[in-house]
Amino acid sequence: MSTSEKLTASPEFPCGTVPVVTRHGQEHQATAQSGGAVRVSGVSPQHTPATKIWYGKVSNEPGYRSLPHHHGEAETGGYVLTGHARIYFGDNYSDYIDMSAGDFVFVPPFMPHVEANMSTTDELVWLTARTPDNIVINLDDVDDALLEGYSRA
Repeated sequence: MSTSEKLTASPEFPCGTVPVVTRHGQEHQATAQSGGAVRVSGVSPQHTPATKIWYGKVSNEPGYRSLPHHHGEAETGGYVLTGHARIYFGDNYSDYIDMSAGDFVFVPPFMPHVEANMSTTDELVWLTARTPDNIVINLDDVDDALLEGYSRA
């Protein structure tokens, strides 16, 4: 039996399905975006049987950042796979936390923030889990000069 075939509910498979694999290159591309932060999902209600989680990959090209945004009611967990990340938050985005490969972060619901790739030569890649779904609410953009230490150069 192929892994994409459905099974009838039974004691062995109580929900009636088997694991669903999203193959590399077949990720769901029609996700909410925030400027320089590009999101693709591997597990989401949009293309798998998932109902309470969004899990995907977020990338920022060298020197790029997201628009200011928040994730509504969603709790967000992130893991820096590669690169040097900075999350700006607080009044006028004056507070920030730096992260590098191997670091995890929790972003609370409704918290406005900006995700920046602090490298001008290397891509930043996050693995991100969000529940209940990939809620992205973009806010008014801010001038790069407001973001301490950030430069696209």
